[in-house]
Amino acid sequence: MPRYSILLPTHNRADVLPFSIKSILSQTEGDFELLIVGDGCTGDTAQIISQFSDPRIRYFDLPKAPFFGYANRNIALRLARGDLIAYAQDDDLMLPDHLARMGQLMEDEIDWAYSRPLWVTTDGFVVPFGTNLLVPSELKHFLDVTNTIPSNCVVHRRECFDRVGFWPENSRGGGDWLLWKKIISQCGASKISYLPIPTTLHFRAFRKDSRVSGMTQIETWLRFIGSGESWPAVLRYSVPEGDTEQKILFEALQVGGNALVDTLREATLHAIDRQCWHSIQHESQLQDARALLDAILASRSWRVTEPLRRGLAFLKKLKSW
Repeated sequence: MPRYSILLPTHNRADVLPFSIKSILSQTEGDFELLIVGDGCTGDTAQIISQFSDPRIRYFDLPKAPFFGYANRNIALRLARGDLIAYAQDDDLMLPDHLARMGQLMEDEIDWAYSRPLWVTTDGFVVPFGTNLLVPSELKHFLDVTNTIPSNCVVHRRECFDRVGFWPENSRGGGDWLLWKKIISQCGASKISYLPIPTTLHFRAFRKDSRVSGMTQIETWLRFIGSGESWPAVLRYSVPEGDTEQKILFEALQVGGNALVDTLREATLHAIDRQCWHSIQHESQLQDARALLDAILASRSWRVTEPLRRGLAFLKKLKSW
């Protein structure tokens, strides 16, 4: 029995699917089975998968299921043999030590865990998220308001399905979030964990007509980044015409190896640190400005000149009439 069962659902993304598979097969932790679930694929998906002769791959070529094909995912997951369940997406990439690092996290009697997400925009920026569910207020926001954790960051125990069931087959979307909430609510906060370094790259979903996947947090990051001149070079990229973001970044990781992964993680911490300090400086400047304004309003000269200011304002109104 493998340590991991990795679920990789796909629907007609032959352009990027090979890079997702290659990033999985390049894992330093090789004790896994890869369950690729074709959800009504009509293109070259089967041909692409057949090019990989790895015996750990199991392909489920299934008719299209309703909505996002959660029912098809459950067919594969019910046959999963691994103690741990990991998730991949046909347009995302795993960094080489994703499974190894998440496996270390799960050794401490943890039921559900995730790593720091890195979101990749369509115009060349890699931006980090900082959702920390070990903080009670952030956990409450996650459970009550919105999901900010892509499924490719998540690992949980196979037995969680026995306790809460599988993916919600009748959901029109957000099935991962619904499943995460059920698992977390059942196992409790003491059984979840967070790895605050990135181990995957998450790209914009093909169906979303948005450079930032509709995430307001990414828009905020991009406003802070501005022109990007001071943004770490490893967190920027360009895609030649005819290529995909996944191809460019996968090939960069192949060439750069562990050194590039380390640089990517260091740059992520640098970017977060810089943004925190920028926010503190901005708040300090606002406080200084408020103190100066309060001092002016409380000054004797401001009170003495108030009639003059009112007179000038009145004359301006007369002139406008």
